[in-house]
Amino acid sequence: MSRIKVLYVEDEPFLAKIVVESLESRDFSVHLVSDGAQALYAFDQLQPDICVLDVMLPHRDGFSIGREIRERDPRMPILFLTAKSQTSDLLQGFASGGNDYLKKPFSMEELIVRIQNLLDLMRGKHAPAREETEFTLGRYRFLPQKLELCFGESVRKLSHRETELLLVLARHRNLKIERKTILMDVWGDDSFFNSRNLDVYITKLREYFRGDPGVEIITLKGVGYRLVTG
Repeated sequence: MSRIKVLYVEDEPFLAKIVVESLESRDFSVHLVSDGAQALYAFDQLQPDICVLDVMLPHRDGFSIGREIRERDPRMPILFLTAKSQTSDLLQGFASGGNDYLKKPFSMEELIVRIQNLLDLMRGKHAPAREETEFTLGRYRFLPQKLELCFGESVRKLSHRETELLLVLARHRNLKIERKTILMDVWGDDSFFNSRNLDVYITKLREYFRGDPGVEIITLKGVGYRLVTG
């Protein structure tokens, strides 16, 4: 069985050495690039299974690299590594094509778990059940297997994480769903960082449903959320 190929873009030598050695000890094949200007060339040559991108890089930042990788391959898993932690930074990361976002400093175990989780999503380990091919949410059609949210003739491509979250909400539409339940179903744990990620994704989904006032994701303070579809 061939090893998982990781494109790792990082300009901090000490951190890069630790990450490379940790991943290779878990039987990943890691291609390290230290200059942002070389990242896309490396991506095209390597054809990796997953990209792990630092944000602050010489000559080109990780967010712009992520956007171009996403244009080349809409299904490529992308994990951003950064010291930035403001909500605006998280939003920028997800808008740049990221599937996940890990704040420095981080543990190697958490990095490996997040990489494996993204790979599992791409392989369909957490794929939507086959029978759940379409949900009608107000004037929207949600197609989880295609990762699409349709509004009339307009089709929005969703990330895997967006799809997983919306699927949980859609399955419980018009019902209360606890925050911890969502975190465990979508992220696999209810850590503070993942809780912040959930807030970011809820904000994004609310924006996607602006075309129909009858569809609303209501915050139940101290409890969770309810997707109301009229």
